[in-house]
Amino acid sequence: MEQKNANYGLGMSVIGSIFFIFGFATTFIITLSGKVKDIFALSEFRAQLLSFAFFITYFLISIPIGLYIKKIGYKSALIIGLLLMAAGSFLFFPAAKVPSFPLFLAATFVLASGVVFLQTSANPYVTALGSDDSAGGRLNLVQALNSIATMVAPWIIAVFIFKGGTDMLTAAQKAETVQMPFIVMGIIVVLVALAIFLTRLPEVGGESNTERKSVWKHKHMLLGAVAIFFYVGAEVGTGGLIMNYLKTLKSLSSEEAGKYVAIYWGGAMVGRFFGSIMLSEIANNFKKYMYVALVLLLALVSGSFVTNWSWDIGLIFMLIAVANFLFMQLGKGNAGRSLGVFALLAAILAIITAFTNGDVALWAVVSIGMFNSIMFPNIFTLAVKDLDPGELSTASGIISTLICGGAIIPLVMGKVADVSGYSLAFVVPALCYLYIFYYAVKGSKLRSA
Repeated sequence: MEQKNANYGLGMSVIGSIFFIFGFATTFIITLSGKVKDIFALSEFRAQLLSFAFFITYFLISIPIGLYIKKIGYKSALIIGLLLMAAGSFLFFPAAKVPSFPLFLAATFVLASGVVFLQTSANPYVTALGSDDSAGGRLNLVQALNSIATMVAPWIIAVFIFKGGTDMLTAAQKAETVQMPFIVMGIIVVLVALAIFLTRLPEVGGESNTERKSVWKHKHMLLGAVAIFFYVGAEVGTGGLIMNYLKTLKSLSSEEAGKYVAIYWGGAMVGRFFGSIMLSEIANNFKKYMYVALVLLLALVSGSFVTNWSWDIGLIFMLIAVANFLFMQLGKGNAGRSLGVFALLAAILAIITAFTNGDVALWAVVSIGMFNSIMFPNIFTLAVKDLDPGELSTASGIISTLICGGAIIPLVMGKVADVSGYSLAFVVPALCYLYIFYYAVKGSKLRSA
């Protein structure tokens, strides 16, 4: 029994680190588009090709990777994914040394291929590490680690890449500032891959005996996949444009704007912690609200920390978190209702961003991150509802493929920003959120005849 518990603890530690790693890498690449724009003097449309190179991998290889994992097993897939991530990270060194934008895109694609391997294999691996009854709790825990990473990545970019007036450097000097973070990331990823290789973790995988069935008849699943497309696209597009938008809106330096990007992604972290608490099996309300109070304290401290201990900003972030928690109560624990409330609020915030100025627009765009928090799990839950076991793997593959919205929507936003200005670019995610609102209230209820 002690050996089993030790293996479980070690397994969760290793897998938790994987969720942190690919969350960090994803947000790091999204936020880096602002830096790449400066390095290569690109239009906003061309700068968003970095996100395109990352998220188009989901469209191209999600389903083939899923089929490949069934043959090699999840443990081997985790190792391959980590090694691909490391290879992509190391490729950024010559890409920045030249410097070459096409090499940046190639390195991003290789790194993203590793992330797709990890995302496709890590969730079922977490499920396999323990009983089915506690699987939800384990997934919430590792998703929380993923969310922490999404806040850390933009902060690291702001502090270590934009630190000390890098806006005044030459293109080659700016490019060199991205080398060390990727080298460190590559080394860490290789060490984690080695740890997994040497660790005796339960091996899962292989072909299922469950009969496969067609899922194309399920309207709610197909509409849900489209909702994932728009959700990821809106989240990534907003996160990718915030830095340059705030530099234009408030005349902030890249370093200062980058810290607000960290707050945007930190909002998703806070909202997911709220969601995991309120949707948990904790029966004791006092204990539940004690956890909520701790999350609010986390919002205060994290918002202050990433802005050089500006407690005023931390307090504003905490008050937004309070509002987020109160609006979450309107969902009453129902996935569709909660999704509808948050999608409508996100759309309103995007419209406010598009048509206002100053601090109102700044905090509106930053607050969108907090209302993105529960969208992915709620959309996924609604999309696979009522599906037979034999339909789940195919449905998951389709949904994962539509994560490529993160490749398309940022390009659209970048083009609008180039033609009409950054403010009007946020009309695009507003429309995305309105579709998600439709899915929550109507589309998710459509079933096959």
